Amino acid sequence: MSSLLNFIKDEEGASMAEYALLLGIVTVAIVTVLTAFGSKVSTSITNATDAIK
Repeated sequence: MSSLLNFIKDEEGASMAEYALLLGIVTVAIVTVLTAFGSKVSTSITNATDAIK
């Protein structure tokens, strides 16, 4: 238990809040890219599938 408290109190390196912020930024970027290009990728895959038939 004391090692966990020491880990939480340790201020070296990135804190949990910084990791959460970074994760949020990456998540927003992924959602934005998927929203912007999702239909185009889907259409391309459909066209390729139709060409193979």
